[in-house]
Amino acid sequence: MPPGPGAPADATGSGALLAPVLHAMRALGRHRAGGRAVVLIDGPSGAGKSTLADALVAAWPGPVAPTLVRLDDIYPGWAGLEAAIEHIRTQVLVPRHDGAPARWRRFDWGTEAAAEWHAVPADRPLIVEGCGTLARAHASVSDVRVWLDADDGIRKQRALARDGGVFEAHWDQWQRDWAGYRDRETPERQATVRLLATPPRSRPQTAAADTPWNPAENASPQ
Repeated sequence: MPPGPGAPADATGSGALLAPVLHAMRALGRHRAGGRAVVLIDGPSGAGKSTLADALVAAWPGPVAPTLVRLDDIYPGWAGLEAAIEHIRTQVLVPRHDGAPARWRRFDWGTEAAAEWHAVPADRPLIVEGCGTLARAHASVSDVRVWLDADDGIRKQRALARDGGVFEAHWDQWQRDWAGYRDRETPERQATVRLLATPPRSRPQTAAADTPWNPAENASPQ
């Protein structure tokens, strides 16, 4: 969907959501985290992937700032989920893993046409965020894989508000494509970190700020 300002996934709980991701990064070791680490962030529309990715860039534990690639800039239209998954795999993740030049092509939502190419630096860590990043084939060419989910009703509200109502006409089609991807690729099972972002207002008033899923307590086949 076209990039938009959107609402943050959960401004009050972003630190709690970020902590397990940073822990996973540090577990890679200083050399990997500081150089060629690849982090993928997936989850349904409106879960807060962009906000989490921005927070991770700001708090990156290594000495070199990561490159951030957003699939929102790559989807070739509202029916472009599968094409973007293929693009990010063949043009970015696999070439980078193999030591070849990596690049991605922006889709111009205004003209509805492919636009310029962007090189992905080989000497910087990489974060790729967006629906479709945790396809099965991406597990072997990435280091940390994050699955971020949130309440369905709140997700839809965020997603539709983000694009000024443009998304609403395409919501059903996008959800069908997303459901097909999720059934086929089981992205939650590819994740090394699984998070649940639900604003405090949707919880009982006695609840604390957002608590991330504990992978040890929410284990599933990887």
